[in-house]
Amino acid sequence: MSGRVYSEPKAGDMTRVGIFFILVLTLFTVSPALPERDRVQEGAQLLDGIGETGLIARYMFNGNAEDSSRNNFHATLRGTGATFVEDSRFGRALNLPGDGSYVQLPGNALTHEDTISVTGWLWLNSDAPGQRFFDFGQSASQNLAAAATDSFRASINSGAGVISETTGTEVPANQWVHLAVVLDPAGRTLTSYLNGVRAGQATNVAANAAQVIHQTSADANRLYIGRSQNDAAATLNARLRDVRIYRIALTDPQVAAIRNNASPGRQGGGGRGRTPAPVISTVAIPKESPLASQLRTVPDIKAETVAGRAPRLPYAIPAIYRDKAKGPDVRVVWPSPKDNSQFIEPGTYTVTGKVPGTSFQPKATVTVKEASKTVPAPKRLVEAFPLGQVVLDRDTKGRDTPFIKNRDKFIRGLAESNPDSFLYNFRDAFGQKQPEGVKPLGGWDSQTTRLRGHASGHYLSAIAQAYAGTIYDEALRANFLKKMNYLIDTLYDLSQKSGRPAQEGGPFNADPTKVPTGPGREGYDSNLRADGIRTDYWNWGRGFISAYPPDQFIMLEQGATYGTQNTQIWAPYYTLHKILAGLLDCYEVGGNPKALEIAKDMGAWAYARLKLLPIPTRISMWSRYIAGEYGGMNEVMARLSRLTRDRQFLECAKLFDNINVFYGNADHEHGLAKNVDTIRGKHANQHIPQITGALETYRDTLEFPYYQIADNFWNIVTHSYMYSIGGVAGARNPNNAECFTAEPDTLWENGFANGGQNETCCTYNLLKLDRQLFMFDQ
Repeated sequence: MSGRVYSEPKAGDMTRVGIFFILVLTLFTVSPALPERDRVQEGAQLLDGIGETGLIARYMFNGNAEDSSRNNFHATLRGTGATFVEDSRFGRALNLPGDGSYVQLPGNALTHEDTISVTGWLWLNSDAPGQRFFDFGQSASQNLAAAATDSFRASINSGAGVISETTGTEVPANQWVHLAVVLDPAGRTLTSYLNGVRAGQATNVAANAAQVIHQTSADANRLYIGRSQNDAAATLNARLRDVRIYRIALTDPQVAAIRNNASPGRQGGGGRGRTPAPVISTVAIPKESPLASQLRTVPDIKAETVAGRAPRLPYAIPAIYRDKAKGPDVRVVWPSPKDNSQFIEPGTYTVTGKVPGTSFQPKATVTVKEASKTVPAPKRLVEAFPLGQVVLDRDTKGRDTPFIKNRDKFIRGLAESNPDSFLYNFRDAFGQKQPEGVKPLGGWDSQTTRLRGHASGHYLSAIAQAYAGTIYDEALRANFLKKMNYLIDTLYDLSQKSGRPAQEGGPFNADPTKVPTGPGREGYDSNLRADGIRTDYWNWGRGFISAYPPDQFIMLEQGATYGTQNTQIWAPYYTLHKILAGLLDCYEVGGNPKALEIAKDMGAWAYARLKLLPIPTRISMWSRYIAGEYGGMNEVMARLSRLTRDRQFLECAKLFDNINVFYGNADHEHGLAKNVDTIRGKHANQHIPQITGALETYRDTLEFPYYQIADNFWNIVTHSYMYSIGGVAGARNPNNAECFTAEPDTLWENGFANGGQNETCCTYNLLKLDRQLFMFDQ
């Protein structure tokens, strides 16, 4: 047994400098424990078992041509004959009568994609020749298409005179059939499916989607459903339902699942939620490490902890090599308890670990001691330099460095930006006239996106930081100051309208807790369409500011989930965090007092509502996948409290405690505060900013559990979930590129998700957390 005793860490025990790229472990294999599915955070991220990050667009065609994915590539109905008709299977469907009517997608929907999968339901009204299911491209000689009649077949023409085409199969008329086409450049195949079964395949396909879609000019792309690139060809005479476009190559089982899940009454494939555990092959995983034969023994160790807290066992320990050879410490995978029942009382117990890739199973003898009644609180010893004190110098030959070039590229673009575009959705929410010629934002800040306003919050921070950092150029600095003051003046004027009568003597509601439903509505909803958004700001309570009405906040309290229907929401407090953070940046950096007033009023609005909610409601809210994502609301409320010296905002910060993650349950029995891993299977970036917020709350309360939450989280994430390039999400179980693995230390058991890995938001927020921890622990 090793003579070293591994004890509870103290502030300063761990050096955090440069630990964002962990070493690729030489010793590894599968973990002996299978994941527990009930621990995985499953929600709207999975549609028929496929992660939503792989979905480009989804057109339900149940009353409109809107994209119900989170990308908002809303389509347009062309011609006069397209109608939505009643349907015995799907309720409603789009009917194209073959009179020249069709559906057109935005020209930028498929840019930057090389792999494309298209699925959808079709009811042929006529088998007349020449009809197309879809045709995406620039012309009849540069396109990816699927014929619906003259036998169903898929083809791609890259414009170089080489056409790849699948074999054809007949599509029966007057009945619902499910069609799918998968272009897989990596596998060099183009495959067609009829009713979930492979119907034809072309091999040695050299073309990809990027060769048929113009990458820089959206106007050059003609993306059609129901018509051909050939203007003289017939248009589709059929009903359509649930057409999806993916950026991944769907597999045979995935195509079959999409088709089979669309049973009558399921609205054409609603398959969200719990899915079977993925079938994962372990054939390619090494059963033995190359170093295994060189090891003679791996000693047992001793460790200490205090009652109620899981021990922090070493992830690597010294080993004894054969022939007294020198060798690296070996990785040990210890059991990861799901609560603290094993060490709740003082005593001694034994934990058995495993050295992956070997048969060695070192033991840790853990002594549990009585918890001390007083714990020294770590102190914040380091502060950041103000941006104005950081200057980039040219190199020794007087040339601009890459840092200067990249800074200037960003700053120039920001200086040319139009603040009115970032104010567009705010004015829209309050029913105000837009300045002439202003263009709204797109993407996740488009008209109907339920996250709109979040980019404006980032923009406020960017303008404030650019103002602070351009001390080398007074003209630029004046530009940013002008933009910042204009933004704040506009937002201040809008916030002052909220909860006040539109006209003297008119109706109003000043109380944030008594916001009524919109005029003429039976309940709260998230309808943000130009003809559907509520703009009765006089009913919203004093101080409210957002790029959409208050409904999403209230719907979250009432149990709404994440999604794109009007009964669903998308993370209202996440958006609010970005706005408040931007306002506080403008106050601290730019000295604009109105920015602080806006933040104070909206902070008070949120606190008024949240303080009335019982603990079970808040636990439900903050545990809800993406709907309850709140970014760093606890961080910004603690910061607001520090700037205003108003304790109500610090109390509000505490209301954002994610109790199940921080403390295990409502009784605060374990959780991250006790070094228990409660993040397994969770959406990674939904939770990382919450931890930074816990640390900010500690800064202003000195309540030690908040520090422990941040410190333990950092330790667990960097050792049990992070891989070599610093990524922390993207494993195959759960099958979502945005989630932590279902169990710690199981990355190699599960493999990577097909939908991508290493969400950059996670990297940014982990760097931010690491930076803040460094202020306490160097």
